Amino acid sequence: MDRAYEGDKTLGLAEALGMTPIVPPKANRKAKWNHDKDLYKLRNEVERLFRQLKGCRRIHTRFKKLDAMFRGFPSFALVVEMLYDLA
Repeated sequence: MDRAYEGDKTLGLAEALGMTPIVPPKANRKAKWNHDKDLYKLRNEVERLFRQLKGCRRIHTRFKKLDAMFRGFPSFALVVEMLYDLA
């Protein structure tokens, strides 16, 4: 859940489905909730990972015709990213 979706209706639906909000509430919200700061930091890492995988979309869309290539691409992209970070 993002801050843009923190309306009472959306928040109630998320809680009814067993979800807990990770994003801190807006400063001007009257009914605030507790959030897990450590989990919120990990959310940023996941979002950056998806941004990096989207950067390799050209390679992915070219070879996704085979199931094995489609499933193996995220692993390949992550290994390339890890090697790039080590260099």
